[in-house]
Amino acid sequence: MQLAAASGLMSLVLFGIAVGLLALLAGGFWMNSRVKYREPPRPRPEEQPRLPPEGAVHEVRENRESQEIPRTPEGGRALTPYELSNMDTRPSDSKERPRWSKGSSGSFGGGGLGAH
Repeated sequence: MQLAAASGLMSLVLFGIAVGLLALLAGGFWMNSRVKYREPPRPRPEEQPRLPPEGAVHEVRENRESQEIPRTPEGGRALTPYELSNMDTRPSDSKERPRWSKGSSGSFGGGGLGAH
């Protein structure tokens, strides 16, 4: 019964916790202001990047094709992903975009009618 009774010590502990949390919050603001003070100033309008003299850079479209996966010899073991190198791509000689079947986007749920 005595533990359940209101005591001044319990309210003093809660007050101490509240003061500690406020001190922690104030310390966070203080640390933030120190970090911001050490940062370089924001660039002025005349220091902002400008377009190059020849104008904006335009998009380049090209088809890329990947390297061929090495063939395993007859009766040999299959290669693991760790034995394959980084499969780079190279520009394709063909200028046609690869297409799937007509009316299909090539992906599941792409919105097309699919192959019929």
